[in-house]
Amino acid sequence: MTESTMYDLVISGGRVVDPESGLDAVRNVGVSNGQVRVLSESPLTGRETVDAMGMVVTAGFIDLHSHGQDAESYETQARDGVTTALELEVGANDIDQWYGSRDGTALINFGASVGHIPVRMEVMNDPGEFLPVADAANRESTPEEMELIERGIERGLRRGALAVGLGLDYTRGCSRWEAIEVFRIAARHGASCHVHIRGKGPREPMSGIEAAGEVIAASAVTGAAVHIVHVQSTAMSATGKTLDMISGARERGLDVTTECYPYTAGMTAIDSALFNEGWREQYGIDYSSLQWVETGERLNASTFAEYRETGGMVIVHATPQDAVDTAVLSPLTAIATDGLLHNGKGHPRTAGSYSLVLGRYVRERKALSIMDALRKISLMPAQRLESRAPAFARKGRITPGADADIVAFDPNTVLDRSTYDEPTLSPEGIPHVFVGGTQVIVGGKVTEGVVPGKGIKAPVS
Repeated sequence: MTESTMYDLVISGGRVVDPESGLDAVRNVGVSNGQVRVLSESPLTGRETVDAMGMVVTAGFIDLHSHGQDAESYETQARDGVTTALELEVGANDIDQWYGSRDGTALINFGASVGHIPVRMEVMNDPGEFLPVADAANRESTPEEMELIERGIERGLRRGALAVGLGLDYTRGCSRWEAIEVFRIAARHGASCHVHIRGKGPREPMSGIEAAGEVIAASAVTGAAVHIVHVQSTAMSATGKTLDMISGARERGLDVTTECYPYTAGMTAIDSALFNEGWREQYGIDYSSLQWVETGERLNASTFAEYRETGGMVIVHATPQDAVDTAVLSPLTAIATDGLLHNGKGHPRTAGSYSLVLGRYVRERKALSIMDALRKISLMPAQRLESRAPAFARKGRITPGADADIVAFDPNTVLDRSTYDEPTLSPEGIPHVFVGGTQVIVGGKVTEGVVPGKGIKAPVS
C-alpha cells in the first residue's frame, strides 16, 4: 500500500510504542480489514480518522487471567485498555460450548483453557458452581476417575483450548501424580499449564516456595511449559524467593513464566478449599483481613462461619506492598487481573489493573518505563501463547500485519479510579480502544451496538 491509499481507519499523530521492535516515535497508523497496514511518518487518508496527538498508541492489552467472561466484565475491562480477556486458570470443561456461547456477542476478544478444575468437578459430581466445594476439592481421584479426567483434558486440547488450567490450591485432594499426568497431556499438545499453585506464603509446610517447586518439577519431568498465576498473592512475603526460583528454572532451559496483579488484596470464594482448617495460621491473617464483597464489611468469626455456609465472594487483604512491588517490577512478570465482577460488585482489579501500572508505577513513581510496562501488558502475554495458538503472533504488537487491537492513552493523565468500595469506576486517560479496527471505547465510554470480539483458539486436531 502507498501513502495515497484510503485506509479504513487512520490513527494520526500519536506516539507509537511497540515493545517487540523497540519503536517509540510519532507515527500515523493505517488500518484496513482489521489489521495494521502501515506505520507512517507522512499523513495518511482514512474513511475514519482519530486524532491521537499527545497520546501513546500501542497494542491492546491482553489479560491472561480473566474470570469475568461476560458483557459486564468485557465492558469494564475495555475501558482499562483490554482488547483480549482469557480464562486460563479455572478454564472450561466443554470448549465448544464455552466459545459458542460467546461467538458474535463479545465486545473484546476472548479465549479459554481446558480446566482441570471444571473437568474434575464434572467427573466427581461436585456441586460447586465455579469452584469445587466437595469431592473435587478434597478427595483423591480413583484410577477410573483419573482416566476420565485425563480424557477431558485431552478432549479440550483437541478442540482448540489455548492451554491447560489448574487450581491445585482449590483441588487439594489432587495427588501430585494426577497433576503430573495432566502436565504430561499438556506437553503432548504444546500447551502451557496455568497454575494456581498448591501452597501460600513463606510458612512450611504448604508454603508458596514448596508449591512453586512442585510445578517447576512437573515441568522438568514432563516437558510442559508452566505459568504460575498471581505470584504475589500466593508467594506473599516469599515473592522474591519464588521469582528467584522461576529465574533459575529459566536459566536451566525450563519454560516457566508468571504474572501478577498490582494489588495487596485478592478475591476468592469463601466456601472454597482455601479456607479449610488452618488458613489463618498458614496465611498469617485473621478474620478481619476478609472483606465481604456484597456489603464491604470486614468479617469476624461469626460472620465468617455464616458466609462460609452460604457461599459468596470475599476480598482477602493479605499481600505485603513490597511483595506486590517486587512482582510488578520484575522482568519475569506479566500483568493479569484475576478479574471477576457481578452486578457491579467485586475487586477493583477488573477495572483498574492496567491504568494503575501505567499511572502509578510508570508516571508517578517512575519505577517502570512505558516500554517495559507495555511489554508486561501486551507482548509478554501474546508470547506466552503464540506457539500453541499462532493467532497471538499477530497480537501484543503494533506493527504492519498485526491485528488492529489498539489502545490510545494519555501518558500524562492515565490513572486507575476503581476502589474496594467502588470497584467498577472507569480509569482516566484511556479515551480510545479498538478491537480488530472497530472502536469499542470512544472518550472513555463504550461504543453502543458493536461486538467485534472474536474467540481465539489453538488449531483443532
